[in-house]
Amino acid sequence: MSVHQSIKRITTHTLQQWKNEGKPISMLTAYDFTMAKLLDRAGIDVMLVGDSASNVMAGHETTLPITLDQMIYHAASVVRGASRALVVVDLPFGSYQANSSEALRSAIRIMKETGAHAVKMEGGSEVAESITRILAAGIPVMGHLGLTPQSIYKFGTYNVRAKEEAEAQKLLEDAQLLESLGCFAIVIEKVPAKLAKKTAEILKIPVIGIGAGGGVDGQVLVTHDMLGLNEEFSPRFLRRYRNLAEEIVQATGAYIADVKSRSFPNDKEQY
Repeated sequence: MSVHQSIKRITTHTLQQWKNEGKPISMLTAYDFTMAKLLDRAGIDVMLVGDSASNVMAGHETTLPITLDQMIYHAASVVRGASRALVVVDLPFGSYQANSSEALRSAIRIMKETGAHAVKMEGGSEVAESITRILAAGIPVMGHLGLTPQSIYKFGTYNVRAKEEAEAQKLLEDAQLLESLGCFAIVIEKVPAKLAKKTAEILKIPVIGIGAGGGVDGQVLVTHDMLGLNEEFSPRFLRRYRNLAEEIVQATGAYIADVKSRSFPNDKEQY
């Protein structure tokens, strides 16, 4: 049983309480009903329906191709499997960048059609207007700074962000801006641990890190990476808790062998 198992449903208020009390927040990605049910049973605090579904579920090279309709499909599936975790959904590339009206429409569609609890957006001052409008409609927003995968072609690399003083300063300013606008939490991706720790200390809202060291208020990983389902991806910040890819290949191999040798099904496995 997890430390926080007694809570019926985690809310943005719960996360704020934990930040105030110094209790770390656990967060993983989820894209389907079955996995969401298992993560929920294990006691995960936050499930992120990430646009990383573009990579791990659909096989795209970047997060850019996934559509709003596809994100809604994944998010609705996850919500049906999550009875305790807070479910946050990424606004995908192209669903909020054009203007704040489009951003609001996209966020409303996600909330109405999926039953999720919050949306997540990449960017700082450049998306401030959209965040303001979405919050004004009563929709909680989680920010995302540092390495923002939707801007991959702008950066041209997935390398660590904010190593230079100017970019580090902008990250701190953007983080404070997101807090002042009313974001309930921020994800900080692939930035120096020192900078992430400083951000978490300055901000009153929870800061959740991925590749941002241990000085933040919580951690997030892509579930497929953490479980070793995705063998191609092994950055320094990833800890693999299982090698499920190997287990699945072995189990499938055993099934194939049993079918070929006619040892499956046996007498007890038929009617």
